[in-house]
Amino acid sequence: QVQLVESGGGLVQPGGSLRLSCAASGSIFSMYAMGWYRQAPGKQRELVAVITSGGSTNYADSVKGRFTISRDNAKNTVYLQMNSLKPEDTAVYYCNAAPTNPLVGRQHYWGQGTQVTVSS
Repeated sequence: QVQLVESGGGLVQPGGSLRLSCAASGSIFSMYAMGWYRQAPGKQRELVAVITSGGSTNYADSVKGRFTISRDNAKNTVYLQMNSLKPEDTAVYYCNAAPTNPLVGRQHYWGQGTQVTVSS
């Protein structure tokens, strides 16, 4: 069982920055790939960024060059630094843990979400 708690969302003006955090507990953090997803009203949830246990990253085209995902395995935490924010980045952002080692099973886990609103 993994518990994920996101924080850091809020209201920011276009062009501004936010840093989201996701603290994980309950299992071996390093055995999970960690991702950030987002869901805007009326739209499907979409992948924003993912980072493997080894630190390899992948980003949605819409956020490349603006967002940076990172993880601190010692603190069981994954971060999403968001710069040059646009109104279209407005969404609820969710943290996801995807197992990469059969020792921890196959279940994916989700956080409760944190709202990011980009508006002037």
